[in-house]
Amino acid sequence: MTTDVAVRAVGLEKSFSRRPAVRGVDFTLRRGDCLALFGPNGAGKTTLLRLIAGLLKPTAGAALLREVDVRRDHRARGAVGFVSHQSMLYPPLTALENVEFAARLAGVPSPGAAARTALASLQLSALSNIEVRKLSRGQQQRVSVARALVHDPAVLLLDEPYSGLDEGGSQALTTLLESLRDKGVTMILVTHNVAEGLALSTLAAVMLDGTLARMDTRPATGFDVAAFASSYRSLAGGHHG
Repeated sequence: MTTDVAVRAVGLEKSFSRRPAVRGVDFTLRRGDCLALFGPNGAGKTTLLRLIAGLLKPTAGAALLREVDVRRDHRARGAVGFVSHQSMLYPPLTALENVEFAARLAGVPSPGAAARTALASLQLSALSNIEVRKLSRGQQQRVSVARALVHDPAVLLLDEPYSGLDEGGSQALTTLLESLRDKGVTMILVTHNVAEGLALSTLAAVMLDGTLARMDTRPATGFDVAAFASSYRSLAGGHHG
């Protein structure tokens, strides 16, 4: 049945100045799946996320959310939460103002209350009235995650979300992502930390030169982190360019 399909990449390709960044990527994620995506810098991971989010127009193929082309339907794009490398926050605004602004743009009812709830989920309530420019890098990252969640997205795309987080912030994020996954939110998590990614994921993939070189489904016993890490190093070690 396809009613449970949340995200589908169908022959996705993207080139910049004739240089391919994503090449013929196909995969299907169902409601509540979490895909951990690994690969060296320049492998095409961020470009793939931006294609899934509808932020880039594919050179070929399509990204489908609930079987709707994300580039052709603003409602499909509105069902996505995206956390990028850069915080994309407004430095002079407070954490609450940043998240509330995103809620208003998304048409969320009671945007102030929704923003406070999102910040609380990342343990940021005490910092909600502080200007973002006065927050640490890790705190800013958590505000970015709160902003991505404020409209209750069905699909969450995370590009190195643990970057800059301290141990407490990392644990708070992991707990939140586990809860979202268990509630049926579909996620793609880009990370360089194999153990971190495999702990959350139902599927794991390695991306090299714009293609998915490996795709695994979580066994009933869980991923063997050491074995996967060894395979990943072997694949990445043969990567050139």
